[in-house]
This record gives sequence, C-alpha cells and structure tokens, in this order.
Amino acid sequence: MTPAHTPGGAGGEPARSDQLERRLSAYDAAAVVVSNVIGSGILFMPAIVAGMVGNPSAMLAVWLGGGVLAFAGAMAYAELAALRPKSGGEYVYLREAFGPLAAFLTGWTSFVAGFSGAIAATSVGLAGFVGRFFPAAGDATPWVSLPLGVVTLTLSAQAIVSLTAIFALSLVHILGIGPGRLVQNALALVKVCALLVFVAAGLSIGQGSTAHFTGGAPWVPSGMLLALIPVMFSYSGWNAAAYLAEEVKDPTRNVPRALAMGTIAVVIVYVAMNVVYLYALDVRAMSTVQVRIVDAAAEVLFGPRVADLLTVVSIFIVLGSISANIFAGPRVYYAMARDGLFLAPAARVNPRTHTPAFAIAAQAAWSAVLVLTGTFERLVTYTGFAVVLFAGIAVLALFVLRRREPDAPRPFRALGYPVAPGLFVLASAAMVVNAIWREPLPSLGGLAILAAGIPVYWLFQRRLVAKA
Repeated sequence: MTPAHTPGGAGGEPARSDQLERRLSAYDAAAVVVSNVIGSGILFMPAIVAGMVGNPSAMLAVWLGGGVLAFAGAMAYAELAALRPKSGGEYVYLREAFGPLAAFLTGWTSFVAGFSGAIAATSVGLAGFVGRFFPAAGDATPWVSLPLGVVTLTLSAQAIVSLTAIFALSLVHILGIGPGRLVQNALALVKVCALLVFVAAGLSIGQGSTAHFTGGAPWVPSGMLLALIPVMFSYSGWNAAAYLAEEVKDPTRNVPRALAMGTIAVVIVYVAMNVVYLYALDVRAMSTVQVRIVDAAAEVLFGPRVADLLTVVSIFIVLGSISANIFAGPRVYYAMARDGLFLAPAARVNPRTHTPAFAIAAQAAWSAVLVLTGTFERLVTYTGFAVVLFAGIAVLALFVLRRREPDAPRPFRALGYPVAPGLFVLASAAMVVNAIWREPLPSLGGLAILAAGIPVYWLFQRRLVAKA
C-alpha cells in the first residue's frame, strides 16, 4: 500500500518533490466548478424542461430550484472538504463514512465512465463544432478500423480532432498546476462572459417579447419534479472543487468559498440563460425546436448570421468542460492509488511539476479508447444515474460523520443542516429511482458496470493483503 503524503505548500512552505502543491486560490477552484458545470447542457436542455412543465414561470422555478439543491449539495461538500481536505472528493467522504468498497465503486465509476466518458463525449462534440468551419474535422468516416472482438477501434478525422484536444489539455495539466490553472481560468472567464453578453444583448437589443413570460399550462408538481432530473444533470459538476482540496491554499477556508462562488455563478448564468430563451420563444415553441435551443433563440433575437459566433462560443464552452474534467478526475485516482486501490504509479507525484502525471495520462488514454471505440455514449447513458447516486451518498456521509465524530473540529458547517442536505439526499434518491423506473435497461447496464467493479476491488485488496 502506497503511503499517503501530507499535502505541502501550506502557509508558504515549499512542497516536497513527492507531493502535491497548494497553489490554487478560491477563485482558481471556483473556475473549475464553473467550467465543469457549464457545458452543452444549458445550450439544449431547457427545451426538454419546457416540454415537461409547459409553463414559463414553472420553468424558471425548476431551474432556480435545481440551483438551490445544487447549492445545498455544495455546502454539504464544503463541510466534508473542510473536515477532510484531501484529494478525491466523494471517494474520501465515502471511504470515511461507509468503507473502502463504497469509495472504490465511486472511483471506479469516475474512471470508467464519469470523468473519462464525459471527456470523450465532449471532445467528440468539439470536433463537430470545429467541423462547422473546417468540415473535414467533423467527418466520422473511418480511415482505419481494427476489430477487437467486442469492440472496434476506428480512426477518423473526427477522432483525430477529439484525441488532439484530450492529449493537448492533458499535457497542459501534466506540465504543472500553474499552466493548468491559467488555461482553466481563461476558459471559464471566456465562457461566462460570452454567455452573459448573449443574455445582455438578447434582452436589450434582441427581437423578443415579454408576453412569453405569461400564460402557459397550469403548474403541475409532478411535471416539475420530473423536469428536475434533466435540470440537476445540467448542474452536475458543482462539487468539482472538492476533488482538488489537497492543492488549494488554506483549504478549510477556500474550498467552501470556491464551492459557494462557483455554484452561485452557475445558477446566475443558468437562470439568466433561461430568461433570455423565454424572451425569444414561448414555452410551446421552445419545446418543439429541432436544433439547439440557443441557436433557435439566437436566430429569433438577432437573425441567422450569429450562428458562426455561437459556434465559437460553443468551442470555448466544451474546451473548458474538457479541461475541468481533466483537472479534477485524476485526483480521484491519485487518492485511490494511495490507498492501494488503483494502479500504483497513479499515487506518484511528478517531482518537477508536482502533478499526478500518471493518473492524468491514464485518464487520457482511457478517454482515447472510448473515443476510438465509440462506447462513451453508452457508458455515459448507463452510468448517468450513478453520478447522482454517489453525490447523494456523499452528502449522506455528512450525517454519518456528524454522528460518528461529534467533537471533530469543523472549520465550516453546512448551511441549513440538516434540512438542506436532507432535501438534497431525498431529491437524489428520487432521481435515481425515477431513472431506473423510466429507463430500466440502461440502468441495468449501469448497475452491471458498478458490479464489475466489485471483483476489481477484491483483486486490489488481495494485493494489499499479500504486501502486508
């Protein structure tokens, strides 16, 4: 078992060559939250929500309610991160509250599909956006195919663009937390500013109508609860700063700040985007659009000539999402490897760059495999409910640790405890049950992926026992 290292760089002290550096500010960590959350979901998901609720005020209420739930979850993570300021996020919290198997399964899901699948899917989407300007970049026609039994590796122009983005951004994050945070901050700033400019221009000079904010179908609570599912998926990633706790300066203070700032910023952007969508289109028109809702709204507000500009904005949005996942995900595998529950080299920190270089490279390699095999779509679909499940269990860990360690120093206490985190846990459970009930076959696939992690866990445990 690889020994855990005490995080360095705190209080201005230099980090040892074999450990992570505390170089991230609250703003840096908040930028990871913003980039992790704001992705393609806000560009098309509101149309689905509009169809589910059929009422403009109910639609805004659902997006605001989802933001409140995300903030409740973020504040629960903030207490957990201040209590256990280690890399890995919910892997650490589940390990402390429910044991190593539960922790391993969340890490296993993160590696197999959660982060890697999101990176693969977003990078393929990036190729599509680039293809608007350079059609060859989005061409999925196979150049070379290599059958490997169950799957086939397929190389195409689209795959080349996707792999270039994955490897280039992974290299940036391998080279050091300094270059990584600069790139991440820049991408987060560009995407937020671009979306806020879109909102401001749409509401001030756009050809919309305030009449779209009235009327519609009556409020139906069941429809609003159902609509909360895609809304919460759009908000997923609010916990990203917790994965980086071991590299944040003064983590007991700055990780809660980062989670709060990042989540609030996202809620503001999301609600504002939905306001401008409603200004452009009424709920019925919104629910029937055949393209991305952002494209349909922009054409009404400004005319068809803004399409290219929106594509550029979309490129920055997806680049930020890819970078944020590359930043956060390897910290989970690093934490697992320190416990002997992942490939041993993933526990090593590059002595020159102070980054978990092997963990970043391993994630990039697996993401590349998912791109080349095209399996990322199924994996992301199958394990979507598991992302919600483990976030809910992690917040539940707050209750367990409060009861088990009542006298432990808590530099930060979750706001609204126990009501706010309790509502988050209940909402997460309802979404998981709903996902399994409405889509049993994909959910069974996700459960099979989770179950496949159990024998892998026992293999790592046997190695630990053999070394003891």
